[in-house]
Amino acid sequence: MTRAFDFRHAPGHLIRRAHQVAVAIFMEEMEDHDVTPVQFAILNALIDDPGEDQVTLARRVAFDAATSGSVIGRLEAKGWIRREADSNDKRRKLLWVTEEGAKAAQRMKRAVTKAQARILGPLDAAEREQLVTLLDRLVAGHDAFSSPD
Repeated sequence: MTRAFDFRHAPGHLIRRAHQVAVAIFMEEMEDHDVTPVQFAILNALIDDPGEDQVTLARRVAFDAATSGSVIGRLEAKGWIRREADSNDKRRKLLWVTEEGAKAAQRMKRAVTKAQARILGPLDAAEREQLVTLLDRLVAGHDAFSSPD
């Protein structure tokens, strides 16, 4: 008799389930802020590197460059970022966090910190550190083999 594939212990399945848990917790903790994980990442990436172009920013937060425009548009509509054409290349859009966007990101920090703690809640301190280290290695290892856009 043929046995089914044990998907419950497959890394891909477990990563997908962990992602579902992480997004659900993030959205619960951030409900007062009306922001998605990608929007939060974009906002904070721009705080670190103001004036970055849209394509480079999408790559930094590991988001599809073609779809990032609509996410950036939503942040712009909230008044949290501003977008300007590059004076050297009008097709290239440069982005900055507004003062209101920086304040919004600051207000979100406590909720995001709480979400991260809840995500790792079932693990003890050593396991938390180990998981984050292993996930970082896993992603970095695959990023090293990814083809540039």
